Amino acid sequence: MRILVWHVHGSWATSFVGGGHEYVVPLVPGRGPEGRGRAQTWDWPASVTEASPEEIAGLAAGGGIDVVVLQRPEEVELLRRWTGLVPGRDVPAVYVEHNAPTEHAARSRHPLAGLDVVEEGLVPIVHVTAFNQLMWDCGDARTLVVDHGIPDPGHLYTGSRASVGVVVNEPVRRWRVAGTDVLVEVGRHAPLDVYGMGVGKLAEHLGGPAAGPAPGPGGAPGTQHGLHDDVPQAAMHARLATSRVYLHPYRWTSLGLSLLEAMALGMPVLALPTTEAPVAVPPAAGTLSSRPDELVATARRWLADPDEARERGTAARAHVLEHYSLATFLRRWDTVLQEVTS
Repeated sequence: MRILVWHVHGSWATSFVGGGHEYVVPLVPGRGPEGRGRAQTWDWPASVTEASPEEIAGLAAGGGIDVVVLQRPEEVELLRRWTGLVPGRDVPAVYVEHNAPTEHAARSRHPLAGLDVVEEGLVPIVHVTAFNQLMWDCGDARTLVVDHGIPDPGHLYTGSRASVGVVVNEPVRRWRVAGTDVLVEVGRHAPLDVYGMGVGKLAEHLGGPAAGPAPGPGGAPGTQHGLHDDVPQAAMHARLATSRVYLHPYRWTSLGLSLLEAMALGMPVLALPTTEAPVAVPPAAGTLSSRPDELVATARRWLADPDEARERGTAARAHVLEHYSLATFLRRWDTVLQEVTS
């Protein structure tokens, strides 16, 4: 199939474009939100091509788009404006819901729930977690769940650095949603290595070295926090895997793929027991707690006990490979795409 899909969430898209199809990603000048084009920090295959709105209109006019994968409400109008096509009527389409509701979950009506093609079942809403499906009120829409799947980054874990690794984008702007206050609390007691966009802004909140002894590689003292801004994915995985512990501080998100990637690296996990995390992190793989002091205590125990940390990380990797494999994800998506195009 030739699939039109916007580049919205880089990690999810990296998995999605790993299938056996042709993928057309919109590109606009400046790589703005309407068309970011190919990923700049992920390695995408040659089957992913960029196309301007004019080129997409030409493809649509010639029947060259087999299915559209929508991911934001505004893309329905964007498709109509660029091509004149109504998704679900003029071209097969699905809508991927990546996020949990941002407001009160029990009263959150999905923004596409009232759209006629959605209510008629012509455009199914595909949730990335069962938690999302449960929390969104999608009305009469047909809803499905396709759980995440990730490329296996390899068992890269060494845990050679006695630090707590974290991956979070824009932690200061997304403060409570991202659990940045929890991150800062852990950082008062243990050294952090934080990766992501905008993490440099954390410096003023972390306030210098972590408290207490924390040996670095080879047992040398190493209490300084490391802030690593926007490192390419492959390099980030290699560096992250040297941290002994992974912290997923998010209060309210879907299921961060960085969590699954860290587990696949072989890292033991600390997380809050919210959204889909209790499903993704089994007890053998880590500690989930609503008490930051318990997360701190566990982090310090693992920093002092590399053997326990490694054992937990091995269990984490086994769980991800079994439940979030890329092959299963792509097979499930092939089934969904075949259904909507048949």
